[in-house]
Amino acid sequence: MTSETGEGADLQPSRNPQRSLAARLVFVAALWSTLALALAGVFLVSLYQRASERAFDAQLEIHIKALVAQMLETGPGADGTVSVLTAPAYRGDPRFSLPLSGWYWTVRRAGSQDILYSSESLLGDPLDAPPIGDADISAGFVAGPTGDEVRILQRQISVEDTPYVIAVAAATAGFWADIAEFARLVALTLCIVGLGLILAIFLQVRVGLRPLSRLRASLSAVRRGEAERIDEALPREIAPLAVELNALILSNREIVERARTHVGNLAHGLKTPLSVISNEARSAGGPLAEKVSEQAAIMSTQIQHHLERARMAAQRRVIGVSCETEPVLARLIRAMGKIYHDKGVSVGFDQAAPIRFRGESQDLEEMSGNLIDNACKWAASKVAVAVAPFNDPATNREMFTITVEDDGPGLTPEQRAEAVKRGKRLDETVPGTGLGLSIVADLAALYGGSLELDRSAMGGLKARLILPSLGRE
Repeated sequence: MTSETGEGADLQPSRNPQRSLAARLVFVAALWSTLALALAGVFLVSLYQRASERAFDAQLEIHIKALVAQMLETGPGADGTVSVLTAPAYRGDPRFSLPLSGWYWTVRRAGSQDILYSSESLLGDPLDAPPIGDADISAGFVAGPTGDEVRILQRQISVEDTPYVIAVAAATAGFWADIAEFARLVALTLCIVGLGLILAIFLQVRVGLRPLSRLRASLSAVRRGEAERIDEALPREIAPLAVELNALILSNREIVERARTHVGNLAHGLKTPLSVISNEARSAGGPLAEKVSEQAAIMSTQIQHHLERARMAAQRRVIGVSCETEPVLARLIRAMGKIYHDKGVSVGFDQAAPIRFRGESQDLEEMSGNLIDNACKWAASKVAVAVAPFNDPATNREMFTITVEDDGPGLTPEQRAEAVKRGKRLDETVPGTGLGLSIVADLAALYGGSLELDRSAMGGLKARLILPSLGRE
């Protein structure tokens, strides 16, 4: 069965929902915060390493000065004083006396690797000191006698116009251990700070976007029919949005009211002249009168159909209307039980969970009433009505079905296709205009639903009405 596309199609949720605004804000802020803290951590560790190197070099410089003081002896000369280089016995730190302790010093002539004097800790092993070049002082990292890394500081001095290079080296194991410990503490601290920042950002976003949640809840209340206006007591950034939405709702209601008024005026304006024409034709008699009466009846049927569709379309565009299905259907079933009591038809009803129809109760009553009344007309003794939730896989919308079955003669597939056509009556012996199922199908289509006819397991006709439900927010 082909159904018209109604406004309900506009209410379909997106099949590809985008990431929430709050998630985007938190993600971007967390990403930049993490990057900034990581760069800050690298910068802090680098600063600490440079400061540690300067402190380490300052300690080595003290030992160099002490060595120079021990090696140089001064005495009288022709021009005042002279400096004489002597063998130092420097033990400013006990580690210089311990074999391969990691603390070493050497004295050599500039430009030569031949060592003149060295600390006892070297045990005669060479200290691989890089060339100092033209600089007076240099520092760097080299391999010590045991292969372990040492920090070496070299200073060049001149004694009697002879340049000498004094080198002091110390193992860097403790140096790098201190830096690693500092880096660990910095990383731990920045991780805690980062988590705190992300939490603060999350709370800030939640609090900052709370007015949007209030706006959504207020709009949902209007859509559910629990309120007539959106609350405009919102921050000034989004308060104009609430004002415009309220203006839109008011405009919608005014348009609906004008449409209903025009439909009513048209109905009164057309029905009275048609009634006069029909009455005059019946009283006149003759072939012409019969033809006029026949065409007037067709015109009346067409007007009734199109006026009904116009009324349904106007009502479908009312914002904020919904109703519970159970009270409406229970009331209809009680009424049908009384109407068809003499025929002996029993109407059963089954609805397991509460379901709310996204539309007006009058429309739900008209659609389901037509189906139940039609089933009672043709049933032999039993009619079953069932309501169940339904999720449309094509649109991923929350829907529900009203299934009406009877144990009557049923319809062939061809008859089921004809039954929903406007004004089509399959049996002229049963009273009616032939508009019932057509109106049901048209009204269901306006709500984004549909009407399906099939054979019932009870032997008769099975009508399945699919309508939108008001899902949980």
